[in-house]
Amino acid sequence: MFCFQCEQTAKGEGCTKIGVCGKQPDVAALQDLLNYVVKGLSRVAVEGRKVGINDQEVNRFTSKAIFSTLTNVDFDPERFVELINEAVEKRDTLKEKVQAAGGQIDFGEGPLTFKPEPTSEALVAQGEKVGIQSDPDINPDILSLRELLIYGIRGMAAYADHAAILGQEDDGVYAFMQEGMAATLNADLSVDDYIGLVMKCGEVNLKAMELLDAANTGTYGHPVPTPVPLGARAGKAILVSGHDLKDLEGILKQTEGKGINVYTHGEMLPCHGYPELKKYSHFYGHYGSAWQNQAKEFDAFPGAILMTTNCIQKPRGSYQDRIFTTGLVGWPGVNHIADKDFSPVIEKALEMPGFTEDQDGKQVMVGFARNAVLGVADQVIEAVKNKAIRHFFLVGGCDGAKPGRDYYTKFVEQVPDDCVVLTLACGKFRFFDKDLGDIGGIPRLLDVGQCNDAYSAIKIATALADAFECGVNDLPLSMILSWYEQKACAILLTLLYLGIKDIRLGPSLPAFVSANVLNVLVDKFNIMPINTPEEDLQAILG
Repeated sequence: MFCFQCEQTAKGEGCTKIGVCGKQPDVAALQDLLNYVVKGLSRVAVEGRKVGINDQEVNRFTSKAIFSTLTNVDFDPERFVELINEAVEKRDTLKEKVQAAGGQIDFGEGPLTFKPEPTSEALVAQGEKVGIQSDPDINPDILSLRELLIYGIRGMAAYADHAAILGQEDDGVYAFMQEGMAATLNADLSVDDYIGLVMKCGEVNLKAMELLDAANTGTYGHPVPTPVPLGARAGKAILVSGHDLKDLEGILKQTEGKGINVYTHGEMLPCHGYPELKKYSHFYGHYGSAWQNQAKEFDAFPGAILMTTNCIQKPRGSYQDRIFTTGLVGWPGVNHIADKDFSPVIEKALEMPGFTEDQDGKQVMVGFARNAVLGVADQVIEAVKNKAIRHFFLVGGCDGAKPGRDYYTKFVEQVPDDCVVLTLACGKFRFFDKDLGDIGGIPRLLDVGQCNDAYSAIKIATALADAFECGVNDLPLSMILSWYEQKACAILLTLLYLGIKDIRLGPSLPAFVSANVLNVLVDKFNIMPINTPEEDLQAILG
């Protein structure tokens, strides 16, 4: 195997024996094969659009299949066998439709004609031939940009899938996913061609994030500032982790009146701010911290656990019988809820002891999405004008376990008292429970939401720029970002598409970005690695 798509990749170069994430070589090969087949399916879909064939089922499948290969989503080899065979079936059916409409379907060999072997073992062998390193003669800059494009599309697919679940879709998003995946089959594309596609990925991802924002707020209301207890309430308990709001709603509905308290974990924390979710009286509080700490935290949780979307790790034997997956998430041997009937989760929670007594703990504030922040925009603007607020820092992104991520804790701790910290995504768990006080009633720590809520942060920045009649780059705003997986790549591409400069990125730079590609990003956008908190604050504030 070879995989270097996440920040924690082995030695900062690539995982070759087993994934740092826990991905086994057979799963890596099957993911590579699915990626390969989806490229072929996408090529047919692109041709289909030219002759009026636009298959919505194919579009949705493309998004789901791409999302399934994102880091820490699915580790179940049998699920990938099913997806590979379904992709081939959909490709061949679509080819027939395109041919009947007069379209071109003779694309030569490769993923357009690939035939899957009948056994898992043989499919793994096929996958081993089409991985990242399958073409040793490829230009390293082309390889770098090709993988950056694919990883950006994976992040986009995650947002698109979340949005589609709540009824928000846009054909332009699906069309670009397929255009981008198909483009990676074109050996004639230049570095400049790929740079254009990468920037377009950032543009289209902005639309995908907008769709997801509309889906979440249209279904559950705009988040409002809400205190969330970090303790526990005596009683039976279910813990919901991942990112999916609809799955959380399903748990809340199905547990009403059953004497079960529902807690969030990881990126589900911001869900407490949505009016249509917080109305459930048994939706109590938040337990634990970021995804990489789940083994210890899940082990200690005295109830059932539901993992939605991504960020699952190998379960410990101590809780494997009480953790459940749903949606695209999978782990071999873990019970999967495919039909959204969460009765097995509820039954397990009722079997477990739950919390035997109340546990006091801190409270944290959530719900500072764009409507909440812009609702006090006049106060914010006035505070900036009278110099009560000197600077804004957006400190957030994906968290991880690799050493060096304490930088973000130390950075926030050292931010001067006349500055405000906006945060989002699981990177916030490095400092989410710190009391930074306020400036004239405006909290100094504002939780914008999940990584899925990056659109809100962008809208806040652009609204402030409009209010001050300047560009975003002219605002007293600095972005200090951490990254781990491919949604972070997609968000970064969107920020670059918007022309945002001087982003500090850490804890390390991507292994898949070549020296020449990095130089382009540095020259055009002044992207820079983080240094020490002291050095970076001095450079920003003087």
